[in-house]
Amino acid sequence: MPKDALLIVDAQNDFFPGGALAVPQGDEIIEPVKIMVAYATNNQMLVVASRDWHPAETNHFETWPVHCVQNTWGARLHSRLKLYELPPWKMVIVSKGTKKDEDAYSAFQGGSDTGGWKGMKLQYILKAQGIEKLFVCGLATDYCVKATVLDALRLGYKVVVLEDAIRGVDMKQGDSERAKEMMLNAGAKFTSTVSILNHLVLEAD
Repeated sequence: MPKDALLIVDAQNDFFPGGALAVPQGDEIIEPVKIMVAYATNNQMLVVASRDWHPAETNHFETWPVHCVQNTWGARLHSRLKLYELPPWKMVIVSKGTKKDEDAYSAFQGGSDTGGWKGMKLQYILKAQGIEKLFVCGLATDYCVKATVLDALRLGYKVVVLEDAIRGVDMKQGDSERAKEMMLNAGAKFTSTVSILNHLVLEAD
């Protein structure tokens, strides 16, 4: 039977208010993501969390402020999501941008730091688990979320983007809306955590 996975993109301290590269209104995704983590774990879905995991010196910081440096507070997944509390067989952490000359916006460019999956690229982990559909949320809409979604579609996955659980940087006005349009045109579907939960309630009735 085809399986689904929840893919949380870069929900790290540095991308939330108070962080080094805060996404405007980034904290608004916390509750929807928490809801989806509970939904995923209750439905035996794999949870994947990608993270920027940059060395202290990297060409990436010529484009962006210093952020998500390996083993710092800013690189940690947000504590309110309680992702570190999930057992390792339910969650995979994928680190990207780990090399000095690597930008790596897409989660599919990252490798796992988790247990038996250590060192494996995301696409091979998903394939081994029989995953065919990804529910995607996280930060930021117009960069790492977009890159991850487009790679997932290119690799043949069905992708559902959780619109209430993403926020964008919008370095240029309209970047997030243009990113959403690109994802839609490439084949992604958009929904919300509220719609998913309402669907479950209707099914139960």
